[in-house]
Amino acid sequence: MSTRSGNGGGAISGAAPRRASTRRRLFDAAVTLIAEQGFSATTVEEIAERAGVAKGTVYYNFSSKNVLYEELLRDGIDLLAASLRTAADRTVARGGTRVDALDAMIRAGLDFIAGSPALTQLYVAELWRTNRTWRATLTSVRGRALAVVESVLADAVRAGELSDELDVPLTSSALLGMVLVAALDWQSFQPDRSVEEVHAALSQLVQGRVGA
Repeated sequence: MSTRSGNGGGAISGAAPRRASTRRRLFDAAVTLIAEQGFSATTVEEIAERAGVAKGTVYYNFSSKNVLYEELLRDGIDLLAASLRTAADRTVARGGTRVDALDAMIRAGLDFIAGSPALTQLYVAELWRTNRTWRATLTSVRGRALAVVESVLADAVRAGELSDELDVPLTSSALLGMVLVAALDWQSFQPDRSVEEVHAALSQLVQGRVGA
């Protein structure tokens, strides 16, 4: 009895990583295809073929292409938010200021975008659309990423590092938008520049405007 139970548990525990791996392949395939040819022109068949799975596997993991894309946005922006949070926390833990934490978040954001340019392109494009079924999800995940930036700015204001007249929500949006747009411009039009150069330019801007 215990042996059968152990085998069953192993099968269940082994299924979870396999499904996670499949979902990751589907995410990667979808984001690449949609960036190349647009959401409407991309079919479930193409996503399945690019991911190397059967069409039924797509529907097993996601009930529709819309749901797949919605989950893709949620997953991607959650990863971005986590990378920003980690960068800020590590900087403060090492004794850095909150402005130093903002600088570290800029670098983390650039590194993330450099590794996922298609996802960033899709996210920025969707910000301008208001008729998508996943608009509420997009608003929610955007809020989670902004909350990380807002928390660091608010901490900086409380610590006296920044003026208490700072508009935290608007400044957070401006900082996140600056990184996203600057990174896309870098990837699209100035790919010869290194991430260090781009970070240095944005860092100087933040230190000079927000940090002052």
